[in-house]
Amino acid sequence: MRKTIHTPEYVMIRDILRAVRRKAGLSQRDIAARLKVLPSWVAKVELMERRVDIVELVRILHACGADVDAALAQVVQAIPVVDEPRLRKRGRGTN
Repeated sequence: MRKTIHTPEYVMIRDILRAVRRKAGLSQRDIAARLKVLPSWVAKVELMERRVDIVELVRILHACGADVDAALAQVVQAIPVVDEPRLRKRGRGTN
């Protein structure tokens, strides 16, 4: 599996974050101040030079005054369900 930051789904997450920030009329500096991080941190997130985890994602959405549930639902709907991997047999015995 390739790193998630290089997937179309992650691009969509970045796009959601940008759209939410812009809709709120906030600059990257505004968000950085609210999150108590450097503006470069926010820029790196939006340029996909830095990956955000779920906690950071929720904090960014809150800092923008976004409807977190709606934004996360949008993310979940955009991520395809992956079929369960086939179980491989290991040797002759069962594990």
